[in-house]
Amino acid sequence: MPTTPSATSEANVRPDYDPELQAIADYVLNYQVESSEALETARYCLMDTLGCGLLALRFPECTKHLGPIVEGTVVPFGSRVPGTSLRLDPVKAAWDIGCIIRWLDYNDTWLAAEWGHPSDNLGAILAVADHLSQRRVAQGEAPLVMRDVLNAMIMAHEIQGVLALENSFNRVGLDHVVLVKLASTAVAAKLMGADREQLLSALSHAWVDGQSLRTYRHAPNAGSRKSWAAGDATSRGVRLADIALRGEMGIPSALSAPQWGFYDVLFSHANKDLSLKPEPDRRLRFQREFGSYVMENILFKISFPAEFHAQTACEAAVALHPQVKDRLAEIDKVVLTTHDSAIRIISKTGVLANPADRDHCLQYMTAVPLIFGTLTADHYEDSFHAAHPLIDVLRNKMVVEEDDQYSAAYHDPGMRSIANAVQVFFNDGSATDKVVVEYPVGHQRRREEGMPLLVAKFEQHLATRFPASRCKKIAEVCNEQATLEAMPVHTFMNLWVI
Repeated sequence: MPTTPSATSEANVRPDYDPELQAIADYVLNYQVESSEALETARYCLMDTLGCGLLALRFPECTKHLGPIVEGTVVPFGSRVPGTSLRLDPVKAAWDIGCIIRWLDYNDTWLAAEWGHPSDNLGAILAVADHLSQRRVAQGEAPLVMRDVLNAMIMAHEIQGVLALENSFNRVGLDHVVLVKLASTAVAAKLMGADREQLLSALSHAWVDGQSLRTYRHAPNAGSRKSWAAGDATSRGVRLADIALRGEMGIPSALSAPQWGFYDVLFSHANKDLSLKPEPDRRLRFQREFGSYVMENILFKISFPAEFHAQTACEAAVALHPQVKDRLAEIDKVVLTTHDSAIRIISKTGVLANPADRDHCLQYMTAVPLIFGTLTADHYEDSFHAAHPLIDVLRNKMVVEEDDQYSAAYHDPGMRSIANAVQVFFNDGSATDKVVVEYPVGHQRRREEGMPLLVAKFEQHLATRFPASRCKKIAEVCNEQATLEAMPVHTFMNLWVI
């Protein structure tokens, strides 16, 4: 019998852009930020994020990455890197700003099916806005103002955060910086004056790029790439926006193209373990429409430069410190009760090879405040770790247990808790109370308590880099919403130059 010949060609019908790309583009181009809560929170986020960047400049492993690719390069209207004298092209400036922001794992956090740090996008936003503002003034045009920066921050937070709510990239081994690149591409293109077609083109290239693996965040490969990965992603967003504005054609079905699109190549078994989406429905899920929800509910790391899933464990350990500091040699075991995401991401045993390994170890981040009553960035350094062998002794006595209720509350949209509990047991059979902390001080539910502490954190970080008079001037500007929003971007950035 005759057989049906196999296909020898593909139908070449160019589709419309994927609806997911269109939704993002239309949000960025048309949404008007009206929420005063979002704008005020964005101001606090700006302060906190830049302060974290200043603190990172104390660490040579961070600063070795900064500066132009070719030493001595002069860039007209170059973007400034806060806390330095650098003036760079917007792509490298975004890389450098993103690097210092993320280096110490101390800026904001968003936790859902995917995790991440939406303020990482500030690298692209500030670099582009500073350059454009300077250039506009030189051409006799009105500069960009800081309200434009706050608007872009709110939108970048929303894009990254809404996509994270029900789409787990980590489940397929991809790093969350895919969402940084996407959000940075969108808002950078908007700031640069992209029309809808250019913005769609830029977004499509962000998906086609291929994405970073998470392996540098996990044992046995945890290392310092996780401290500059977001800088790399936000910088790539600027580059893709620039490519699109030069007229580069887009890839309309970058997500959905059979066999060759993002869904089939990289997302085909996403969330299978959690059964969040049935096969073959592999498309991105949108739990809510884009607005200003994410900025309004963002999580701040106020007390500790530590991976966010450990923040409440650190708070509990600090609370227990007075009860255990004189009985450290008598400890039999320490029980850490936590949620599923903390176990999957940061619970680890064995040798910790470097600072990046330590600031992603639940046991280490609990042991240090139990012993010393605090946890700072210096506590992750090799020299500190080597000088205090008791930390590893205590780590080896830790038992990590999951509480199903903690895990459920973590995933519940109405709660979004990040609960941890710590209890210490001694050789004589006695024990401390079980200290439970459900929401860290940087959580939206603790805003009233947290914001004064965040401002104090910001002022402490300013003092690591600037003289008192400059610290005062920056603080005065940042503490007044109307003053900050009206200030030209390049004038604001002048304040941060060494």
